[in-house]
Amino acid sequence: MSNLLAARSQMAMSLAFHIVFAVVGMGMPLLMALSEWRWLRSGEQVYLLLAKRWAKGTAVLFAVGAVSGTVLSFELGLLWPKFMSWAGAIIGMPFSLEGFAFFAEAIFLGVYLYGWDRISPRAHLTAGVLVTVSGAVSGMFVVFANAWMNTPAGFILRNGQPADVRPMEAMFNPSAWPQSIHMLLAAYAATGFVVAGIHAYALLEDQHNLFHRHALQLALLVGGIGAVLQPLSGDFLGKSVALHQPVKLAAAEGQFESETHAPLRIGGWPDAEQRRTRFAIEIPGLLSFLTYGDSSALVRGLNEFPRDVWPPVAAVHVSFQIMVAIGFTMTFVTLWAAWRQWRSPSMAGSRTFLWAVAASAPLGFIAIEAGWFVTELGRQPWIIQGVMRTADAVTPMPGLIVPFFAITLLYLVLAAIVAILLVRHVGESPGGSEPRPRDGEVVR
Repeated sequence: MSNLLAARSQMAMSLAFHIVFAVVGMGMPLLMALSEWRWLRSGEQVYLLLAKRWAKGTAVLFAVGAVSGTVLSFELGLLWPKFMSWAGAIIGMPFSLEGFAFFAEAIFLGVYLYGWDRISPRAHLTAGVLVTVSGAVSGMFVVFANAWMNTPAGFILRNGQPADVRPMEAMFNPSAWPQSIHMLLAAYAATGFVVAGIHAYALLEDQHNLFHRHALQLALLVGGIGAVLQPLSGDFLGKSVALHQPVKLAAAEGQFESETHAPLRIGGWPDAEQRRTRFAIEIPGLLSFLTYGDSSALVRGLNEFPRDVWPPVAAVHVSFQIMVAIGFTMTFVTLWAAWRQWRSPSMAGSRTFLWAVAASAPLGFIAIEAGWFVTELGRQPWIIQGVMRTADAVTPMPGLIVPFFAITLLYLVLAAIVAILLVRHVGESPGGSEPRPRDGEVVR
């Protein structure tokens, strides 16, 4: 394994692991704050119990996310010192602000966890809202920095070095808002669906459990809104990618030839040697329309660019297809849930529906991992799009395969610990059922 491959593998492993906890840190606080708000509004004790149990789960995942995030911050300097030296002054602001937001989230989470009987209910709910806001802001600042790597701005090149640095312009680069909105909605969708899936599975064992019924409704509300809005944010982001990263768009869509009336491809396998995408279902003109609002618009293909700036086309295309397919699946489950809620007082009356929600639990996180594959692999061979290649940024230190295996082992241990803690936490979910139906009575 070359040093470059070891460094990229270590970074990929760290990001893939950390992003799960970063996403939960954005989504779970919203669930616990909503549950507490419902308790204050309705007086139903089940919502108070939900808020307290979700807060404990949030604390466990937050702690592990803090560890993996710290590892990532060290890896940026250790594995990519040339990148940090070159770009640190430009993107230091979003990283610094992310740190402030992270500390705010930690402080208010502590107030939330230990302030139930020490501060007023309104102040306690405010602490939960501040955890929610600071978690979202923290994630968005990190995405701002990543977006800058895709669409660098806020400086000029002078003799190969950055000059006339404008940090605010760099932070609010052209991809900042499209990427961050897409990521925030993905976090809410993924978290909502995984929580809903856990409680749907529990309802398969005890259909009348009030705790799990209320949890399912709240989680699907958060996850469903995120899932339904996600295609809109994806369209917003796709138009930005088409404008600023046409090679990434061409790889994601398996588009080799520049053409008008470019088709949207469903499925397929890009053959980079033959320069064609095989086995795809093509819808003529739809890619041109979705990208530029005109079915006759010209979409630039990979053949228009030098071969050495192509990303790994097959990996990007397949990852993109997985992400989109999951997005539509989650939207379908959301609409199904809305239909059931409109049709009957409870969504828990159909075992088929509960199985569908339970099976959908991991889909949001799979989509997020696939989306980051598209984002990061689609930018290759650049670490800063059009400015610095990844191979030029890696550390010259030999033997990077050793820390790669060491960090991987650390993540496996952390994952095992988290899995054990969460299984115990979920397994201790309380009972408490609605009145059982009389003989012959149907519960919808």
